[in-house]
Amino acid sequence: TEEEYRLEDGFEIARLVDAAQTPPFLTGRRVVVGRHMGRFGTKDAVAPLVAYLDAPLDSTSLVVVWEKGSMPVQPRLNPLPASLAEAVAGAGGEVRRCGTGRGRDADRWLEDRLDIAAVELDRPARNLVVRRLGEDRARVVPLLDTLAAVFGIGAAVGVSDVEPFLGTGGDVAPWDLTDAIDAGDVPKSLDCLARMLDAGGRHPLAVMASLHGHFGRLLRLDGADVRNEVEVADVLGIKGFPAKKALQVSRRIGPGRVARAIRLIAAADLDLRGRSAWPPELVVEVLVARLASLARR
Repeated sequence: TEEEYRLEDGFEIARLVDAAQTPPFLTGRRVVVGRHMGRFGTKDAVAPLVAYLDAPLDSTSLVVVWEKGSMPVQPRLNPLPASLAEAVAGAGGEVRRCGTGRGRDADRWLEDRLDIAAVELDRPARNLVVRRLGEDRARVVPLLDTLAAVFGIGAAVGVSDVEPFLGTGGDVAPWDLTDAIDAGDVPKSLDCLARMLDAGGRHPLAVMASLHGHFGRLLRLDGADVRNEVEVADVLGIKGFPAKKALQVSRRIGPGRVARAIRLIAAADLDLRGRSAWPPELVVEVLVARLASLARR
């Protein structure tokens, strides 16, 4: 894991290479798994591993998991360096895509996992799992394994059975937060914010950027005399469902409250940059509560 790669000033891949080069002891093969490899997103960073793959040890089975680091959380997964992909292919290995997908594909992936689970979750339990996992859909695999081990294969599982094993809520997408704000749902907005800050590892300034972008688009529609989603798409440079949703929110909230939201965001931005002694998390929490309350009026 990344803890084995960690140095005082960053991360280094050398310990994984050392493990791969170590002969097995009292067994015929040695399996080495490298987690959180997304920390190494450049050609130079993976160079020691590429060099090893030129002449890999026959007795080592090496599994490289290209995923984001978790301490601290990486906001984005670095692309796989071409040099490493070529080295893997040259060594007779293969690159497998094991992600959950995005958007509707990710939702479908999660539903499929629940459909084929070794336990039978009732509808409320399924809804709870989907809601609590949020963007961290891959957590469903160990969750279902645990439920099967505890309750047995084929067991009927309800909300009270599942909830103790779910832990804290997973990350959510930025539009989940803005949708909750637009709906005037203060509790849900604050829950989304907490999950973005905790499970998602987002900095309050990153949340501010999402809020500014959302309300900035609504402000651009103010006075633009747009009448349908096609005209909204032309003004905002977006298309399809996002344009339709922006038009609906703009009409419901109205120009006065959009302007008020922009002023609240601007004030919170100054507070985050040193005007206030409040902790950054408290600044964005108060802002989100005010924005959601504003949309509810």
